[in-house]
Amino acid sequence: MRNIDNKNNKVKYENLSDRSEKDKPWDIHRKDCDAVSNLYFQSSEFEKYYERMEDCSGRLEFNQLMNRETGELTIKLSKAHFCRVRHCPVCQWRKSLMWKARFYKALPEIEKEYKSARWMFLTLTVENCEITELKSTIQWMNKSFIKMIQRKHFKKNNLGFVKTTEITRSKDGKAHPHFHVLLMMKSTYFKSSYLKTSDWAEIWRDCLNVSYVPVVDIRVVKNKLNGDANKSALADAVAETLKYAVKPADMTKNRDWFHELTRQVFKMRFVSTGGVLKDLFKEETTEEDLLLLSEDNEDDNKEIGSVCFNWYKSKSKYRRKIE
Repeated sequence: MRNIDNKNNKVKYENLSDRSEKDKPWDIHRKDCDAVSNLYFQSSEFEKYYERMEDCSGRLEFNQLMNRETGELTIKLSKAHFCRVRHCPVCQWRKSLMWKARFYKALPEIEKEYKSARWMFLTLTVENCEITELKSTIQWMNKSFIKMIQRKHFKKNNLGFVKTTEITRSKDGKAHPHFHVLLMMKSTYFKSSYLKTSDWAEIWRDCLNVSYVPVVDIRVVKNKLNGDANKSALADAVAETLKYAVKPADMTKNRDWFHELTRQVFKMRFVSTGGVLKDLFKEETTEEDLLLLSEDNEDDNKEIGSVCFNWYKSKSKYRRKIE
């Protein structure tokens, strides 16, 4: 009778998104991973990427933590396998989180040493290019950026920078490569050397050596005297700088475009740093890096075992069977 009852009883599941609010993004990014890996599956040229991505983050193991003071139960990722394919949405997301965590960890010491420094967020663009010309276009942009940072005005006022490359797909199928740059500026820049957006655009045009005026955006991140408002503004600037190199939505619009994108950016570096921020970020990552094991301070928590969630592709959810 016991066996019959077990067969008739429905298996119960718990969704990761129901268990932990902060882990809800896992479902979104792993679903995107399936969509992108499917595009790689359609070409024998990229079969190895498909195989690696199919095996990425299929099982997540979390430590169960209890707050010693409040008794509140939370979970924190402790084990997972990551494919580290450049265009894997899961690995891009985890890398972005890792970079942001490292930046905020280093920030207090940087601001302590350079108390009067101010932050700016710069976006540099060029005209759209054919996807087959993407590699040469980015190489040209990188050379132009080196010219920019070697200008006397830049050297005089800049303390450090973080530059990342983003590529979006235009409606006509062309590629739109652009740079996001977080600038750490001396306070004297705002007193005697301040440049308008049009001035930055002219400098960038000159470094590119083009006849048109490229679209440039430059914004000052709020002064640290503004407290929480400044933290929010700086967080937004960091998030924009360290986000996806290519959005999953752009990857999956057109298979041939995405395949050519993969060829064009193979082994290209998308992150560069300089000045006092040099070597703060690296593109190469380990599984331990992507686990973000040192992200939180857990001194107040007591570990009480672990729990595992598996990816159910048909449900587009991380779930676990409840015993």
